[in-house]
Amino acid sequence: MATTERDYYELLGVARDASVDEIKKAFRRLARELHPDVSDAPDAEHRFREVVEAYEVLSNSERRELYDRFGHAGLRSGGFEPSTFDLGSLSDLFSAFFGDDLFGVGGRGGRGRGADIAARVEIDLAEVATGTKREVPFGVAVPCTRCNGSGAEPDTPVRTCPTCGGNGRVRQVSRSVFGEFVRTGTCPTCSGAGKLIDHPCEECRGAGRVIEERTLEVEVPPGIHDGQRIRLSGEGHAGPAGARAGDVYVEVHVRPDERFAREGNDIYTTVDLTITQAALGATLPVPTLEGETEMAFDPGTQPGTVVVLRGRGLPVLQGFGRGNQRVLVNVTVPRRLNEEQRRLLEEFERLAGEETYEPGEGFFEKLKSAFR
Repeated sequence: MATTERDYYELLGVARDASVDEIKKAFRRLARELHPDVSDAPDAEHRFREVVEAYEVLSNSERRELYDRFGHAGLRSGGFEPSTFDLGSLSDLFSAFFGDDLFGVGGRGGRGRGADIAARVEIDLAEVATGTKREVPFGVAVPCTRCNGSGAEPDTPVRTCPTCGGNGRVRQVSRSVFGEFVRTGTCPTCSGAGKLIDHPCEECRGAGRVIEERTLEVEVPPGIHDGQRIRLSGEGHAGPAGARAGDVYVEVHVRPDERFAREGNDIYTTVDLTITQAALGATLPVPTLEGETEMAFDPGTQPGTVVVLRGRGLPVLQGFGRGNQRVLVNVTVPRRLNEEQRRLLEEFERLAGEETYEPGEGFFEKLKSAFR
């Protein structure tokens, strides 16, 4: 990894509790400053790759959590490898990360497909159990209807760029004692479009595309995990010159539910019993994903006891079956006693013998059973 000794937060210049938007904004600013096509600094390319690697980690919730807990070693053990990319076009890089075009023109000669779009939805844990649908609004580039995507006013010519021959990129060859070095970059004459327009379209100003607000209904499948993405093929930005549209990637975030903790497809919850309820037995309401259910607890229920509700967890994503709900019993001890309560407890303790407190499975054994 390129930044073994560098802190990712320090590289982007953000605090450790920075939001995703703050991280994105910092990356945009630094990427524009450090890209080798823009900066003359001798170490610009190295620093640029460091910034990209930092963004790849901190913009992903799972990678960020792994990095925060275990540092670079945790990322390596998790199999993370920084992306490799062509530094020839800054607009290509921004399209890859953000689904937009930094300079308003298509890269790679206009022959590539349209850029992808990133969107985000939030759902509740209960909706993970059933699946749900969400309306996702976003802005998308679509072909201009006035010029049919050509970028030129109707009935006006479009010329092939003489510098790049319509390819949109040019090669520069430099020679040294070590041999020839070839660098490919965006054509400076046509800015990568591969064509020259003398009379830009009045509607799209030569871009061939216009931004349109669109809303799509996204079906979130049951069992989805926090941070997973749903791909909507062909719903992204329109490609230049009739190339196919990009995709929309909808990242799903599951809101925390204070009643439950999720572990895979299982969920965990706790129930509080008083010492008398635990000793005498009781029937209490317990929350589940489908609502409250009455649960009977036997007399002598011990703290740390785990009751398993089979099939009451979360569905297996794109599979069969469901996980379980594990209910952990917590026995509450009174903090304040009046004189009568204290007298009765002292009388109980006087009458209790060894058989009253029959030993059972220890607390740590119960905890291990819960996680099994």
